[in-house]
Amino acid sequence: MSEFHIPMSQPDITERDIEAVTRVLRSGRLSIGPCIDEFEEAVRNYVGTRYAIAVASGTAGLHLCMRAAKAEDGAEVITSPYSFIASANCILYERGRPVFVDIDEDSFNIDPDAVEAALTDRTTALLPVHVFGRSARMDRICRTADRRGLTVVEDACEAIGAEFAGRKVGTFGKAAVFAFYPNKQMTTGEGGIIVTDDPNWDRELRALRNHGRAGNEWLEHHHLGFNYRLNEMSAALGLSQISRIEDLLARRARVAETYGERLAHIAGVRVLTPTAGATRMSWFVYIVRLESGMSRDNIAARMGEMGIPTRHYFPPIHLQPFFVERYGYKRGQFPVTERVSASTLALPFHTNMPEQAVDRVCRALQTAIDEETRLSA
Repeated sequence: MSEFHIPMSQPDITERDIEAVTRVLRSGRLSIGPCIDEFEEAVRNYVGTRYAIAVASGTAGLHLCMRAAKAEDGAEVITSPYSFIASANCILYERGRPVFVDIDEDSFNIDPDAVEAALTDRTTALLPVHVFGRSARMDRICRTADRRGLTVVEDACEAIGAEFAGRKVGTFGKAAVFAFYPNKQMTTGEGGIIVTDDPNWDRELRALRNHGRAGNEWLEHHHLGFNYRLNEMSAALGLSQISRIEDLLARRARVAETYGERLAHIAGVRVLTPTAGATRMSWFVYIVRLESGMSRDNIAARMGEMGIPTRHYFPPIHLQPFFVERYGYKRGQFPVTERVSASTLALPFHTNMPEQAVDRVCRALQTAIDEETRLSA
């Protein structure tokens, strides 16, 4: 078989998407226009919430939610150390304190028992992460929050379309945030959206994203706000993409199914499956977990030599240099997170990935594992 390039990820962009963006460019209305309103309506209808507030990124959305949740001046927010760093940084932006708790070994999501153990009088909010499009245990998390009067914000940046107990993620907490970076299930280039059922949060978040403007007056500012608006071109792309979100999710699921079939024959490799209570997984990236004793880094390096890109998803947040230097975190504090992180590897994955590309990736993984086994024998 002739060699061909395999990208790590790739957005699904159609002529209809391009035409939607081009129409905005031709209109001359590039910001604060009708596409934002239409995109927000389409997302809230899809997710099943009363409100949706489009923002410049998932990180911006998480930050605004922490502002609305009053996670400020030392207030504690319990969250996961196994995530993209934005889910912890957003708390620090408000001078709050991220309180990490370990994850569940099967789901890679925040462990509800660990959440219970970490509660203090300073706990203000819970920020569960639906990592890799697999829902956290929202039943138990919400029960804990209700009992203590805590705010729940779902980091659903990787999980649009995922479901828990028959409900879409994003409908459990006070608010949730979805993100649309180019490697996500759908994309707006850069961008994100907050969903909520709370009219007060809707009003506040809309003001905060737009320099604190709460009324109709152009230069009247009621809050200390931010320039977190989504532009019209991104909104137009998002509107086009959300119109075919079920097709995008279905095609990603088929690529994941193909991977699962091929990898079932490779010893020492475990694939992700839907977790307890999750009635639908939304495929963000394709992660495999390697058997204990295998060097994930050696295997990744060998695959790279064969032209197959891989990624380390995710390095533990508490061991990131900034968090080590500022808070003194050390190895061993969250052993499950560290064990999972050291053994997981993201393989190339995107909506339109052909079977021959999956085959080539799996052959390279098998070869790399065989070589690792031979050298360690």
